[in-house]
Amino acid sequence: MNKKQKKVLVRIIIAAILMIVLSILPLKGYPRFGLFMIPYLVIGYDILKKAGKGILNRQVFDENFLMAVATIGAIVLGEYTEGVAVMLFYQIGELFQSYAVGKSRRNISDLMDIRPDYANIEVEGRIEQVDPDEVEVGTVIVVQTGEKIPIDGIILEGSSTLNTSALTGESLPREVKPEDEVISGCINMTGVLKIKTTKEFGESTVSKILELVENSSSRKSKSENFISKFARYYTPIVCYSALALAVFPPIINMLLLGNSPAWGEWIYRALTFLVISCPCALVISIPLTFFAGIGGASKEGVLVKGSNYLETLARTGCVVFDKTGTLTQGVFKVSGIHHSILEDESVLEYAALAECYSSHPISKSLQKAYGKPIDTSRVTDVQEIGGNGVTALVDGKKIAAGNGKLMKRLGINYQECKHVGTVVHVAVNGVYAGHILISDQLKSHTKEAIHTLKSAGIKKVVMLTGDAKNVAEQVAKDIGISMVYSELLPADKVTKVEELLEQKGKKEKLAFVGDGINDAPVLSRADIGIAMGALGSDAAIEAADVVLMDDDPLKVAKAIRISRKCIKIVYENIYFAIGIKVLCLILGALGIANMWLAIFADVGVMVLAVLNAIRALFAK
Repeated sequence: MNKKQKKVLVRIIIAAILMIVLSILPLKGYPRFGLFMIPYLVIGYDILKKAGKGILNRQVFDENFLMAVATIGAIVLGEYTEGVAVMLFYQIGELFQSYAVGKSRRNISDLMDIRPDYANIEVEGRIEQVDPDEVEVGTVIVVQTGEKIPIDGIILEGSSTLNTSALTGESLPREVKPEDEVISGCINMTGVLKIKTTKEFGESTVSKILELVENSSSRKSKSENFISKFARYYTPIVCYSALALAVFPPIINMLLLGNSPAWGEWIYRALTFLVISCPCALVISIPLTFFAGIGGASKEGVLVKGSNYLETLARTGCVVFDKTGTLTQGVFKVSGIHHSILEDESVLEYAALAECYSSHPISKSLQKAYGKPIDTSRVTDVQEIGGNGVTALVDGKKIAAGNGKLMKRLGINYQECKHVGTVVHVAVNGVYAGHILISDQLKSHTKEAIHTLKSAGIKKVVMLTGDAKNVAEQVAKDIGISMVYSELLPADKVTKVEELLEQKGKKEKLAFVGDGINDAPVLSRADIGIAMGALGSDAAIEAADVVLMDDDPLKVAKAIRISRKCIKIVYENIYFAIGIKVLCLILGALGIANMWLAIFADVGVMVLAVLNAIRALFAK
């Protein structure tokens, strides 16, 4: 709870205590009026101030104006306890709403950790760090192991492996060599690179992503608050009706019937009408329903950042998924050994030992699959061939482990793999021994998640990824997604989502599910952004409207079902409360229902609405 919310809570407690004490004390006349004004102003001064500003700005009819007129009307009629209580209930409802929405999201750009702090320039044999903004096009920069590439360019010297997952979402590290183009924001993993810059820092990929996030946030569709929607129509109707009730019957009595106008009686009825019109059941039950829905979702591991996002989520008709880290685990695992002329275990052992000095993710996955301590004394004469693989002597045998390029380089006939994934070919003493397939694994609930979404009535499920086309299509086929777009950069993903936004129905909303920094612009641009919270990047979590705390894609369908149940309860309360309210207003206008009977009915409706709202806490 932030400072502002704590202040409101303190005001509520103070006003409630004062109201209870003053209601018990035997006070009358002006002392009673003066003392009751203290809790009234403590709890309602900000509402009165907002109502006054609304009148000055010619935006009269909102919930603040309604609350001000209704409570002032109650005080004019001498119902001081009712006036304070109504304002108190309203502030409690607002506090629920404020707490549900939570803290304002911080500026996404501050969390975009891909922005490099410096660029290395070689001056007279020394490396100097300079601001990337100061580097001109055509400058040669040096990127050491573990550093981020600060500016887009072309490699002049050096070979390395780049971790591009934060930018493109590619599941596999990218091998680079001289003459290859590289983009800023990638992490240099294995070697020193000299890069000739081809763009200024402001035009580089990393800067463009930041710009996309900021622009996408400004174009975000906003879901209106239920109470504001309701008040927009309800408030002017009841206010004009109260005015008509105060003016027309006395005039008709006097001019047409020749009776006494009885102004006092009809003004009293009009003010009673206004007091009855105060929608306590709605102002409390609606925020409470959202609050309970958000609480129920959080128990299921789904963090919804505000009630407006819960409303938008309930109208989802299209769900777009990122692949790596969202539908797949984003980690590499040996998934098969094929065409081996030796025992599978022997092929894996030779590959793991040959790769034992490498820090490459593929090498680590081989060592993990081998599952035994690596005895480096068995390995000698290791030679790493950039972009190809390694050769080494293992137990005196010449082992080659790498891609097809390495086999061709060594003149070894090899078998192509029919399966999708990264292939490590292994040769022993110049004879092909087989190949090991390494692939990114689907999450355990991915297939079930897609099936459940379709069962929940989601019309369109799409997958976007920066990964290779054959890998993306194979994954989509395995999990039951028919629409897949591959080899996309962050800007391409935003463009594709914008195309899908144009294709959807007017009342439908599009949800995007992602986990990486590269997904932040798309999460911001979609109607509703859903991020993986356990392993997702800070930028993705901040850009998203909904966060799945355990990275389970099955929770997407759960979140949609919970939101739909929550909105259903909201509408139940709206119809029930308005129906009873209209009945009480009619009875009050006819003089049949006095104020206390109307208040009793209103409190009863409020209690029932609140009890109904709490059901959202147990939504499954």
